[in-house]
Amino acid sequence: QVQLVESGGGLVQAGGSLRLSCAASGRTFSNYAMGWFRQAPGKVREFVAALSGNGVSTDYADSVKGRFTISRDDAKNTVLLQMNSLKPEDTAVYYCATERIRSYYANYRPPAAYDVWGQGTQVTVSS
Repeated sequence: QVQLVESGGGLVQAGGSLRLSCAASGRTFSNYAMGWFRQAPGKVREFVAALSGNGVSTDYADSVKGRFTISRDDAKNTVLLQMNSLKPEDTAVYYCATERIRSYYANYRPPAAYDVWGQGTQVTVSS
């Protein structure tokens, strides 16, 4: 049974940085696509970033491109989301997700591409 646990959220001023971590138990991340999503109050869950199963290809939402970086630490079985130049509109609960089986989708932006989710971590950016 794969389980994901996010950490690293908190309160930060605009322009600051945070690094979110997503730790997996029950399986390694290697060869499985990973994604980060976020959901602000009253809004739908939106795609933030994705990392291919081989750890080579990345994809970012336009709103975070150039500010956020997704990466994987295989030794710690952890996926990271480095968030720089944070803005108040980045405030949301952030979730990591992975696929239960390797699906090799062409597009990992839809939430439906993932079937294992963490519980989320709150990120609040003050102005």
